[in-house]
Amino acid sequence: MLEASHYYFNKAAEILGISEKIKSILITPLRVVKVEIVTEDDAGCLMSHIGFRVQHNRMRGPMKGGLRYHPTMDESHATALANLMTWKTALVDIPYGGAKGGVNCNPRDLSTSELDRITRTFVEQIKEVIGPSLDIPAPDVNTNSTVMGWIMDEYSKYYGFSPGVVTGKPLHLFGSPGREEATGRGVMYVLEEALRDQGKSLENVTVALQGFGNVGSNAARLVAEKGATIVAVADHMGGVSNPTGLDIPSLISWTTEHRTVKGFAGGEPFDSPDVLTWDADVLIPAALEDVITRDNAGDVRAGLIIEAANAPVTPEADEILNKKGIVVVPDILANAGGVTVSYFEWAQNIQQFRWELDRVNMELSKIMRRAYDGVRKLAASRSLDLRTAAFLLAIQRVGQAAMARRHIRENVPTLD
Repeated sequence: MLEASHYYFNKAAEILGISEKIKSILITPLRVVKVEIVTEDDAGCLMSHIGFRVQHNRMRGPMKGGLRYHPTMDESHATALANLMTWKTALVDIPYGGAKGGVNCNPRDLSTSELDRITRTFVEQIKEVIGPSLDIPAPDVNTNSTVMGWIMDEYSKYYGFSPGVVTGKPLHLFGSPGREEATGRGVMYVLEEALRDQGKSLENVTVALQGFGNVGSNAARLVAEKGATIVAVADHMGGVSNPTGLDIPSLISWTTEHRTVKGFAGGEPFDSPDVLTWDADVLIPAALEDVITRDNAGDVRAGLIIEAANAPVTPEADEILNKKGIVVVPDILANAGGVTVSYFEWAQNIQQFRWELDRVNMELSKIMRRAYDGVRKLAASRSLDLRTAAFLLAIQRVGQAAMARRHIRENVPTLD
């Protein structure tokens, strides 16, 4: 995954004409933190996990990025995701840099009390390098508002009342209205814009969706409410399809109880990987990375892909999709709704003033649509795909901020 993020960076940096020196400055992480987390399980036996926090860039503001609890989490993984956060926050033009981290644990194997102890020990280990003006974690895979509340509480033991240290908190712990569905809602906004470019609307398209966690389920619900027909949904355990459209509220109720779409009676079952090559107008990968590869990209039938997940398409697959004429709205744009509303939450915490939900959604719509429009116009003017155009815009913004903060004679070229 790290190689993929560097590939896209280098491709855009070459077009932009950035020197090797500046490229090195922009791509090298500011700080990499790796800590051992030793806790007791509920039986009193010792457990050991490794926690990571990679802080990539702070040129445009405090660093921002999620915490992922997953067995595959490692330094390389965190570094790649931190890179993407730097470009993502710059692309939607919010005042953050990029960071990412997590713990190599599996929450499915842990009790709530065990997960709480792991989280608090992790915070105790990294408390000196996070904070409202330093680095602000957020939810990611297998973490949620409850975990963010634990982080806020633990950090506040050392530094006093600090709601701004994390975002994605529960509403009763100074979270923001709309944060839970923010990534999915941002996906809907950019999908609307991409369809408009093709002379279509949500009312007349079919959608296949991989992943039905927070992002996938909210994206499915919101686009279905706007008239889209969700014909196939899959997760890690199985898939369910209905050519006339799945009943998304019922599917959400089913998954809330069963933790999988498998077995849902409102459609026909199928093998999970098949969703990626489903006969649908739109494909939304909303699970993990590297799911569309050179092995299956040639079989993708959707004409439009919205990357709700981080890095779901490998560079080799991206080239294949481009040659097939499939439009890909890249992750650093498509799933930026979450960090955007995290920014709103952080601003509310600092101001100690809560916004209404209507304002949150209005501001999110404005930022997401403006970011898409900027990418679309640059792509059209330079005959580029959307991903390359997105990286060009993001790299330019970070580079110019870096040059303005440091006495460096070289400049990052300005996009015409």
